[in-house]
Amino acid sequence: MANIIEVSFSTYKKNLKLILLFSIAFVIALLIPVFAPFPTYNDLGSIFIRTGSIYLNLNFIDAIIIVASTMFSLLFLSFAIVAINVIVKHSHTATRIRKEVIDGLEKYTANVFVVLLLFTALLVLVSFLTYYTGYSGIATLITAIVLIPFLFYAPTSIVIDDTRTMRAIGHSLGFMKNHFKYFLLWVLASFVLLSVVDLIPIIGSGSYVSMYASLVIDSFIVLPFLIVLQSESYIRRFKILSHT
Repeated sequence: MANIIEVSFSTYKKNLKLILLFSIAFVIALLIPVFAPFPTYNDLGSIFIRTGSIYLNLNFIDAIIIVASTMFSLLFLSFAIVAINVIVKHSHTATRIRKEVIDGLEKYTANVFVVLLLFTALLVLVSFLTYYTGYSGIATLITAIVLIPFLFYAPTSIVIDDTRTMRAIGHSLGFMKNHFKYFLLWVLASFVLLSVVDLIPIIGSGSYVSMYASLVIDSFIVLPFLIVLQSESYIRRFKILSHT
């Protein structure tokens, strides 16, 4: 575990050009909510819709737009996550990266999309059902915490283990139970990196410009590195790599 950050950075640096290319999908995914017909806000380099406005002003057309934008956003996120995981997988195999990427992207992206869609749908459902109780935020947070062990490493398992969605969910839960330390490391790394990136543009350019500056930096640098870290951590489950 001591050198997992170093290994992840090495993988990231070695495949920087490809990772930057695929990270364009992160930019698109994070910008899509801007086009929703409701107020948005920025937090840690991401764009979010203000859900209070949805409950008060939602109509059929707006609902269609929000659903469509969410689906496209999740699709681009899935593509980027899969592409970077394929790159990490390639770095530990003897396969040619071009063939690996082309062969795996379509199949893996569809499966990862199902995982992200399931996670999002459950959170939205809980939020809607509990909105009028006044505890919607807490209920949604608790639901997310409960779901994380099942879904956090599922996209990685889909690519690394070449598994179907349900089996990948089981692998995610098993990895969280046996290697929880890697998840804690990922949370710490993401908090530090996202906080620093969110703060620097604010100091240098003001809040409005910083909203989009931090989003671009997160999309091209922070999020891809976090996906690499997640994937490299998951690969540690293989004993032959546990001490590398």
